[in-house]
Amino acid sequence: MTGQPMTDLLRRAAIVVALLNLAYFFVEFSVARLIGSVSLFADSVDFLEDASVNFLVLVALGWTTRRRAAVGHVLALLLLVPGIATAWMAWRKFQSPMPPAELPLSLAGLGAFAVNLYCAYLLARVRNVAGSLSRAAFLSARNDAFANLAIIAAAAITVFWPSAWPDLIVGLAIFALNLDAAREVYEAARKEASHPA
Repeated sequence: MTGQPMTDLLRRAAIVVALLNLAYFFVEFSVARLIGSVSLFADSVDFLEDASVNFLVLVALGWTTRRRAAVGHVLALLLLVPGIATAWMAWRKFQSPMPPAELPLSLAGLGAFAVNLYCAYLLARVRNVAGSLSRAAFLSARNDAFANLAIIAAAAITVFWPSAWPDLIVGLAIFALNLDAAREVYEAARKEASHPA
């Protein structure tokens, strides 16, 4: 399948992924604030960022390769937003290192994992349809699924070792994943800009 059918498939996938991410942002952000979790806070901001990425994919689908490359550069910067939020939350947690409640942490992490796994599945087939745009959407969903597994692991560790450190470490690892995704999207956008169709 090539051309317009693939573009339509990407459009449908981006709509579903954007709405799922926006909805789960509110769920995870509420739980993160309630239990004081750095990793859930970082991941909830990431859900909001993913919703934005997919809405931008929808807007820019009909644009030229050069214009899509410009949006790809913006998306690369957007992928860094959760990292900034994570750093702020981690700093606050260092000042008051209380472990988050394990059950809400693990349940929110499981829910986030299910959402991100489904989003990654939807975007896998169309990740190369619109260059850096669709690649950004796919990388975000894929990285988030890995991050959610780490959140669940942090909750399990906290059951046996009541400490804020597992949550903090996972939150900072989410930041590292977003840095790598931002680099990949930036490289794809730079390639598009230098070789416009």
